[in-house]
Amino acid sequence: MSSDNQSTANALANPGYLPYSPQTTKAQTLPFSSLAAHNIHTVRITWVDLINNTRIRVFPLSSFQRLLASSRPGMTMAHCVFGIAGIRIASGFGAVGEYLYVVDLSSIRLCSYAPGHVSIMGWFQDKVPAPGRVLGTGVPMCPRSTLKRIVDTAKSHNAAFLVGFESEFILLKSTNPIEAVNPHGYSITQALASGTKETEVMEEIAHALTDSGIELIMYHSEAAPGQYEIVTGPLPPLEAADALVHTRETISNVASKHGLRATFAPRLNLDNCGSGAHAHISVHPISSGPSSGFQHLSQLPASDKNQASDDLTSLERNFVAGLLNHLPAACAFTLPLRASYARMVDGIWSGGTWVAWGRDNREVPVRFCLPTAQVEPEPTSIATSPTNAVSKNHFEIKCIDGTSSPYLVLSSLLGAGILGIQSQTPLVEQDCATPAALMTEAEREAAGVRRRMPMTWEEARAALEGDQALKSMLGVIVEGFLSVGQVSHLVAGLGYMLFYFILFYNCSAIWCSRMLIDSCF
Repeated sequence: MSSDNQSTANALANPGYLPYSPQTTKAQTLPFSSLAAHNIHTVRITWVDLINNTRIRVFPLSSFQRLLASSRPGMTMAHCVFGIAGIRIASGFGAVGEYLYVVDLSSIRLCSYAPGHVSIMGWFQDKVPAPGRVLGTGVPMCPRSTLKRIVDTAKSHNAAFLVGFESEFILLKSTNPIEAVNPHGYSITQALASGTKETEVMEEIAHALTDSGIELIMYHSEAAPGQYEIVTGPLPPLEAADALVHTRETISNVASKHGLRATFAPRLNLDNCGSGAHAHISVHPISSGPSSGFQHLSQLPASDKNQASDDLTSLERNFVAGLLNHLPAACAFTLPLRASYARMVDGIWSGGTWVAWGRDNREVPVRFCLPTAQVEPEPTSIATSPTNAVSKNHFEIKCIDGTSSPYLVLSSLLGAGILGIQSQTPLVEQDCATPAALMTEAEREAAGVRRRMPMTWEEARAALEGDQALKSMLGVIVEGFLSVGQVSHLVAGLGYMLFYFILFYNCSAIWCSRMLIDSCF
């Protein structure tokens, strides 16, 4: 090979990208000082409530700059802001008292779908001093502050996380009647044919995400008619949640701009696939050494080897053990609608109905994504010895859909895993080499797979109410979530019941489907 060809090969093989790790992977947001260079004239101050409504208040740039002159730059909002469901206020929320929503200048992103606009997140804080709380810190009901606290708790146990998301959605050209943009299926080229409206939309979404600093891994058509998937790169949990909010807003707004409707509804058609929001989570020790949790099977005591996997570190095993222990309760957050449970069935690659994990098994709720084997093993050195190397493992959590709040999803899932790390919980469930639903009862018993996932919205909420450890980890936000969720379902409940009744009897479901779509963007 010539020297020029060798140089080209080396450049292609090693373009200079750093491996993903909590230390090197950071959000690429917009510095406030660069707004003028991007011709920004409007700022969207954005937050996500407890039932996953993305809300904004829109400020001209001049008004936003005046706001920044304060030592605590933010805007006031009534305490009931987290209890609003439609025009109703949930129990436990009232008309008295105000929060200050303090903007987070490290979270600014370009809204390419609205030229001249940027979005910014923030922290809900006490407006005035409150008993038992330090002024200037997040209030217990703030989803973003809750997730930050969970991440900080993990750090105290020498653990850090990276999170990436898959966003599945359906593009509709009509909601009355319900009609997808095309009938094409999984990764079919015709679903992205040149000159079609849906291809124009998907390309604009891709460019908008990249322009906003979000790493776009890929996009493709999915199995259901008009269904697509956007895959974005890993980030630390809080930044990953912010990025997912922006991704969903970009998808919805670009589709709207072109006269289409993007819906994240969990399952529009019972004879086809649903739409999920799978999270890919990796767990890493912050520091190396004997207490880092990065032990392989060869380093474990003999008593621990029987139930260990030689592909997982001890930190990962404890994390998965905690996650599985509390997964039924976490489903109240990850699958927050009654309609969510139409997707969580066996046999459609949505994670199945048993609390289990498995290597590259898409019929369990926690899929261990086995790293790709290398033809030529990477050289081992002191810097990459088993006790301090960065794990290449990650886990896909499949029991999540796009109607859920990413802040509450990650708070509950990571909080569950931290409980396992705190107590060094042994991983009782063994690797499911086949779908758990296809195993015999004896086989499931031998594998430690003994519990079912929640099959209904009511079962998930009951699991959360009964999980004292997870409730203690998350704090009072649990009670607020349960209260406002109850109110939001009073209105939606009739629509969902009619939806399933009509589909069961194979009749027209236009009105009910429209109600489901409207509740899921």
